[in-house]
Amino acid sequence: MTDEECRLATEALSDQIDLYANLLVKKGAALRTGQELVLQSPVGCADFVRRVTRAAYRSGAGHVTVIWHDDVVSRLTYENCELSVFEHTPSWQVEQLNSLAERGASFLFLEGQDPLAFKGVDPAKPAAAAKARNTECRSFRDGMDFGRNVWCIAGVPVQAWASEVFPDVSSAEALYRLWVLILGVARADGEDPESAWETHNASFEKTKRFLNSHHFDALRYEASNGTDLTIGLNPAHVWDGGAGRTQGGVTFFPNIPTEEVFTSPDRLRADGIVHSALPLIHAGQMVRDFWLRFEGGRVVGFGAEQGREVLRHIIETDENSCRLGECALVSKNTPIRQSEKLFYDTLYDENASCHLALGMGFPECLEGGVNLGKDDLLARGVNQSSTHVDFMIGTDDMNVYGVAANGTETPVFVNGQWAWE
Repeated sequence: MTDEECRLATEALSDQIDLYANLLVKKGAALRTGQELVLQSPVGCADFVRRVTRAAYRSGAGHVTVIWHDDVVSRLTYENCELSVFEHTPSWQVEQLNSLAERGASFLFLEGQDPLAFKGVDPAKPAAAAKARNTECRSFRDGMDFGRNVWCIAGVPVQAWASEVFPDVSSAEALYRLWVLILGVARADGEDPESAWETHNASFEKTKRFLNSHHFDALRYEASNGTDLTIGLNPAHVWDGGAGRTQGGVTFFPNIPTEEVFTSPDRLRADGIVHSALPLIHAGQMVRDFWLRFEGGRVVGFGAEQGREVLRHIIETDENSCRLGECALVSKNTPIRQSEKLFYDTLYDENASCHLALGMGFPECLEGGVNLGKDDLLARGVNQSSTHVDFMIGTDDMNVYGVAANGTETPVFVNGQWAWE
């Protein structure tokens, strides 16, 4: 495609992009009349931010607050400031995020990052910044973790990201193709994306019923790449997926897109080795071809062909970041996997593959968990940490077995897909 053809083709997507913006406001952020919408976005997504803001006010938003960030400025900051600068969040940022959460705002996070934005940056610095934000902005963090605030993460193309996903075409064509791909996998390429998401959400119910009715004691993973891992499940664990629900009963979609069914495992029961299936992009840096060995729920060994130091900083973020907070099951028969594209973005890549997460577990994945404090959740097996980092492990030949308390095994995944597919 010539640049002019790309420009015209992208312009032709304008109405569909508006429908996507509306979907994020109404289904993702579940905005209610008079409510504050907090929109966090890269500066490169300014046009889409305006579309979202317009859709939010049309939906009755009381106010829209936009918080901008920029990869280039962030990189310059990491390169020129000492580590100590990142060990605490500025008080004005703490006040901003906490006060917005305490007033009941809905948060919409737009992702559009150069996957290699921070290549070569000391990984201790972005790790320290993330830890400080998650520990010091308590109302903000707990509002999302404990179901008091609505939140949604969704992707928007930027040039550097598009050129990484489509490296063999012009920059203009790469940006157009990424828009088409994002709209497709987000089920936002039809006439009524909101109805499409209602239908999609219904598809999660059968899977959750199956898993929740079996009350497995553990999951056993095996694959030809060397993965041989058994993960224990809490006695009162709950499988979740699709739409979330706040304590106040508001239904929303935390991730658009989403294809996963997930729970929080027993933080003390993971044994064996697991190998990555896809690269991990964390804080603008890549970890590729890595493995983790667990004993008693704790990472006791790890390695990576690329990004080992980044992986080490994730594992050593705090005392519990070496333990699992999530195990998620995703069939290979999903739009993202079938696109045969690596997105270099966890929001998308985690929905193409079974995955695990180091760090924070989910209170809603334990019966009555949203009403418990952190110490009680920890005592009942739900991990507590200042981080939560997903990494993809699902291969086309992965098998997953549900293990009953008596040792009986039931096939859950066979060759990378649900046993009943």
